[in-house]
Amino acid sequence: MRKLGLHQVRKEFLDFFEEKGHLVHDSYSLVPVNDKSLLLIGAGMAPLKKYFTGELVPPKARMSTCQKCMRTGDLENVGVTARHATFFEMLGNFSFGDYFKKEAIHWAWEFLTERLEIDKDLLWVTVYLDDDEAYEIWEKEIGLPKERIVRLGKEDNFWELEVGPSGPCSEIHIDRGPKYGDDTQPGGEGDRFLEVWNLVFTQFDKDAEGNYHPLANPNIDTGMGLERITAVLEGADNIFEIEAIQDIIKKIEEISAYKYGSNQEKDMSVRVITDHIRAMTFLASDMVIPSNEGRGYVMRRIIRRAARHGKLLGIEDLFLTDLAQVVIDSWSVSYKELKEKENKILSVIRTEEEKFAETLDKGIEILSSYIEDLKKEGETILQGSDAFKLYDTYGFPLDLTKEILIEENLQVDEAGFKKEMERQREMARSASQAGENVGWSAQDSQMEIQGSETSFLGYQGTEGSGKIVQILKDGAQVNSLDQGQKGALILDASSFYPEGGGQIGDKGLISNENFSFVVEDTKKTKSGIILHLGKLESGKISLGDQAQTLVDQGRRRAIARNHSATHLLNAALKKVLGDHVNQAGSEVTDKAFRFDFSHYEGLSKDQVREIEDLVNQFIYQEIESEIYEKSITEAYDEGAIGIFEDKYKDKVRIVSFPGVSKELCGGTHVKKTSDIGIFKILSEAGIASGVRRIEATTGSNVYKILKDLEGKEEKLIDILKANKGNLLEKAQGLVEENKNLNKDLEDLKRQSARKGIDDILNSYKEVAGFKVLKARIDGQDVNSLRDLADEIRDKLGSAVVVLGTENEGKVNFVVTVSKDLIPKKLNAGKIIKEVAAITKGGGGGRPDMATAGGKDAEKLDEALDSVYHIVENLL
Repeated sequence: MRKLGLHQVRKEFLDFFEEKGHLVHDSYSLVPVNDKSLLLIGAGMAPLKKYFTGELVPPKARMSTCQKCMRTGDLENVGVTARHATFFEMLGNFSFGDYFKKEAIHWAWEFLTERLEIDKDLLWVTVYLDDDEAYEIWEKEIGLPKERIVRLGKEDNFWELEVGPSGPCSEIHIDRGPKYGDDTQPGGEGDRFLEVWNLVFTQFDKDAEGNYHPLANPNIDTGMGLERITAVLEGADNIFEIEAIQDIIKKIEEISAYKYGSNQEKDMSVRVITDHIRAMTFLASDMVIPSNEGRGYVMRRIIRRAARHGKLLGIEDLFLTDLAQVVIDSWSVSYKELKEKENKILSVIRTEEEKFAETLDKGIEILSSYIEDLKKEGETILQGSDAFKLYDTYGFPLDLTKEILIEENLQVDEAGFKKEMERQREMARSASQAGENVGWSAQDSQMEIQGSETSFLGYQGTEGSGKIVQILKDGAQVNSLDQGQKGALILDASSFYPEGGGQIGDKGLISNENFSFVVEDTKKTKSGIILHLGKLESGKISLGDQAQTLVDQGRRRAIARNHSATHLLNAALKKVLGDHVNQAGSEVTDKAFRFDFSHYEGLSKDQVREIEDLVNQFIYQEIESEIYEKSITEAYDEGAIGIFEDKYKDKVRIVSFPGVSKELCGGTHVKKTSDIGIFKILSEAGIASGVRRIEATTGSNVYKILKDLEGKEEKLIDILKANKGNLLEKAQGLVEENKNLNKDLEDLKRQSARKGIDDILNSYKEVAGFKVLKARIDGQDVNSLRDLADEIRDKLGSAVVVLGTENEGKVNFVVTVSKDLIPKKLNAGKIIKEVAAITKGGGGGRPDMATAGGKDAEKLDEALDSVYHIVENLL
């Protein structure tokens, strides 16, 4: 059995299936694209679902991936055992109507026993009870003894949905020996037989009546957990013991001064953090931002859960970004986006951890008030609902609550706490399935806010007035707020725009002569009630008070500029790239905005420039906006576009910039395009397969960018001893000088290589009467290697010359054959094909000259040593 690390196993798997004719696709984003049924990608086949159902045509009938996955349904068990994880990587090979059981089984066996060198005697398989075809392949073709092929029923070895593709599966297990249990075969409850690979044979189409109809083109869907198979190869008992993940644990030990394995409860905290740090790092790389709904809520929970367990380990300072750096540095070998988005990832995690540190302190303050109330009332048991509120709202762990209560000779109602926890889990499951809003904030996720829809006055301006009809504090309705207290106000009418449609909520002030309430954010419930979240700076607020609503006008205008720019950008994208472009999401703030859109390839610099120019042309045309309401049918009939149609009511709001854009939108916008001022694209990149993202800004934000660039230009002028007039020429001169120095360096390398030519010339060997020379000359580029090969061949007179080099981690080969030897079946193209294949590379060329590249530098010497044998076989 080869001892391979996690990153090596991933590469071996993908290389193996590439050799078998599969298109190796990079991992898809954790965020599903055009699939509202999933909150996050939780299986290797999930991003390929539409290829299996036939809705889309795959880029190739054979594909292979290592897919990053997230499963959060069992979050509370992560850390409790060493088996559960939220984040994992799934290796898979897929066939869409191409090969079937025979190839899938043979290749799985070949990969495990030959590529990974796992002892065949340790492997067992299970097959579906009635799947004689798979059974016979395992027994008669693979040669697996009957006693190691176990037939199991539907529950274990059949994959199906309520309706649609389904079929039997065959699982491959490894016998880890009696120390893991006394089971005698797979299918039992023990841990002795570990499943490592599941081969699903999708051969039926199940109808609504439960009948199975054979598919004309059956499919293959396999899945093998990368961490699990790595644990097997490294001889680790569980995924937390494999070397790549141990690097994270060692960093936790360094930060916490706690040695893993010393204490059972603290070990659980280490496992929670170790698992969650990978999850949050990869979620952040896929632009999942902590929030109180959907996948953002998942992100917030895992960051806060990890931070909370850090406190249990005694870590007082912020620490999660230090661990995220370990993940980035290690996993970026296969996930380049981790390095590309490093600053963004660390910023997202750091910001959320800082927020949590603030709420944790608040939790201690709340618990102290509960203790005081208990003592006043002569009670000794804290209600489970209060303990759960501390846990869910302030991230306060039950163990810490118990510990503090014990010091005060008090207890907690753990049964009541567990009941509230189960209720929360059910709500989380429902949110995961439907992708619904979890709540206006973490503390009120359980709370149903009753009342009439708030009348929104913000389209008319930034000032208004209304009556306070509800006050919320700590998840409960109260009659008043005192100075310094935080809470949420609900008015019957408001000029504050609540977060929605990609636009962030307004900030500002709600006040009258008796109080001043600073609005820090604005949200809205499903029923249309606007929540003004903030803090009472002065006075006292009571139910029924009349108040003025004053939105931060400058911020609102900046948001409106950016929001209107998204509409113009959408129109420009369609004009430059094509009508296939569709919006896939957006986030609009006062500082900048991001706009996600569907497109099958990256944008060139010229396209980005053309899009930016076009948006600015729209701005300078001073197009006046037209905003009105119509029925949704009428809106579509007149060409309005909308992304989230299911959120609209019978009457929809249309925002139009005539001649350019017409969209369904509830946001705030400029009166005419010239109000936007200027538009600047900050970045363009892919965020998922077929989805691109543009980040941009407008107005005074662009001016700030220009000032920053001006400052950098001045620094460059100082560094290069230049002036504004010759800065470009100075820079180009330095580049040219560097190029010449590199050329001189290459010439020196060639001269150095030629010094050893005489020794190389004497190293040839005769094969069947012909001179054959092979040599390794490192540090050469292909052109230098080709020149050397020609020179050596000419000096030998009549010969086959094969040269190999490793240069900056890259492998290259050159083969040259004297023209007189070509009729004798010696062909440079055929020779190099076999030589390069040993290093997992390929290439070709003419019969007298061929070049190739390789992937595995460790096999370079082995490849060159094979030359004599390859030539001999050709003859």
